[in-house]
Amino acid sequence: MARTPVQESPPEAAPITPPPIQPPPISTQRITDDLDRLLEVLPAAVRDALQAPAARDQLLEVVLDLGRVPEARYPGRAVALGEAVVDRSDLEAVVQRLGAFGGDNRAGIERTLHRISAIRNRTGAIVGLTCRVGRAVFGTVAMVRDLMDSGQSLLLMGRPGVGKTTALREIARVLADELGKRVVVIDTSNEIAGDGDIPHPAIGRARRMQVARPELQHQVMIEAVENHMPEVIVIDEIGTELEAQAARTIAERGVMLVATAHGNELANLVKNPTLSDLVGGIESVTLGDEEARRRRSQKTVLERAAEPTFPLAVEMHSRHRWSVHRDVARTVDLLLRGQLPKPQVRELDGDGRLQLREAADSPAEAPQRPRLAAPAPVIRAAPLAAVPMPDPDAPRPEPSATPPAAALQVFCAGVSDTLAEQAIRSRRLAVQLCDAVEEADAVLAVRQQLGRDPQVRRSAQAAAVPILVIKADTLPQIQRGLERLLQRRGGDDPAAEPGSAAASGSGDDELAALEECRLAVEQLVLPQGRPVELLPRSPRVRQLQAELAAHYQVATAEFGSGSQQRLRIFPR
Repeated sequence: MARTPVQESPPEAAPITPPPIQPPPISTQRITDDLDRLLEVLPAAVRDALQAPAARDQLLEVVLDLGRVPEARYPGRAVALGEAVVDRSDLEAVVQRLGAFGGDNRAGIERTLHRISAIRNRTGAIVGLTCRVGRAVFGTVAMVRDLMDSGQSLLLMGRPGVGKTTALREIARVLADELGKRVVVIDTSNEIAGDGDIPHPAIGRARRMQVARPELQHQVMIEAVENHMPEVIVIDEIGTELEAQAARTIAERGVMLVATAHGNELANLVKNPTLSDLVGGIESVTLGDEEARRRRSQKTVLERAAEPTFPLAVEMHSRHRWSVHRDVARTVDLLLRGQLPKPQVRELDGDGRLQLREAADSPAEAPQRPRLAAPAPVIRAAPLAAVPMPDPDAPRPEPSATPPAAALQVFCAGVSDTLAEQAIRSRRLAVQLCDAVEEADAVLAVRQQLGRDPQVRRSAQAAAVPILVIKADTLPQIQRGLERLLQRRGGDDPAAEPGSAAASGSGDDELAALEECRLAVEQLVLPQGRPVELLPRSPRVRQLQAELAAHYQVATAEFGSGSQQRLRIFPR
């Protein structure tokens, strides 16, 4: 009799215990590591030791040193992998599975982000390998997304392993794919876009230029601008003076830069003579007796030499806590005066939400900041009122006599906050400086800055905020501009209209005309031997300009007719 097959019922399933409730992840980031590709090139014993999911999670790098036990490194700890030591055959087997090592002793695995670095003996033989796990993390860019929309160059700083390259890779992808920019990545060690000729998908539509030798990185940076018309250039590890000079050249051509640099924070970069040019450079200046007394400082002081190559800077303290300097020039000026800057601290909380706060909110830091100068909107005249500069000819009431609500809110574009504060104190003007166009009653801008940053003009037009344009960032020009804005507010200037632009110092403004003449002689005529033609002026002002030029022993002549008569200055 044929037996009817009996289907065996599956064993009774054990009751499913729900996993313990875990706190939400730090962020909704998506991570791609291709870890199996890296494990394939490692010795079998090491590969077996890293198969468990717990051993692979948060793995940073694997270290293979000749004559030592292999080691796996994790954040804050290191774990030995087995008991057998690494011999030469193990190292040779790994090297054979990799591509060729470059001049920086680095190799990679094609179309992955992993990096293998070699340690060699005196004869050039490899005696150690550091196999760093490369991960593409999607979502970190939320920390600085608003900075990317500004179009200004961005510098990332932080200790090794904090995630600078990872953030750089994500920024390149967002700029290329989401913002539609023409992005070129200068990938010196193939760490941003991976090994091989085809870039890793983590950089999106961004293009990648490889560097044959690390010492040629600055040449490739210039080549990218000249040959490929990028809107953004992404660079990892600016570390030499030539690279810093190339970065400044690129920025002056109107190309946005996103780069990393050696240094934990901005203060370290200022002290670095090789890279200080990235933040404007430092020069020693000898002050006059009167200026030294006014500043209450020594006659020889350190000052910023030029505008920073990177107007924005980020200090990466950890993967989820960054400090943002939205005005690098102001931060450097504060550091050179011995004051502590107040960056904006950005941190991802346990729910993945971005938390913003000013450094001044920290109670521990508040006593160290007696002189307020920060990106946040504050009244800057009041803390400095302890250094009075009365005008003997026309005494005016103290700034505190003017209620804060009556003060004119002014946003400065391309105007030094230091000079603006000095003008407010010396003339005792009812003016406050603010940090957003939308919060301002008027905008005081340098003509050149408006050309570089058209967003200021667009924001002013949208908010119906008037713009007053000055020709140069000098104290007389700023004083005249602020007084003009106050006249407009009082209705003394009927020609002023919201959103209009006017050039202070036009017509018969003697101070502006003389300043224009001085700058032309000192910056163009004498050093470069070039003739310079000044703006049309009235006969009296032209006479004053000619007298000033005579003190420099240069020749002048008048050209034009009618209201277009102007002075031309010739070299000796």
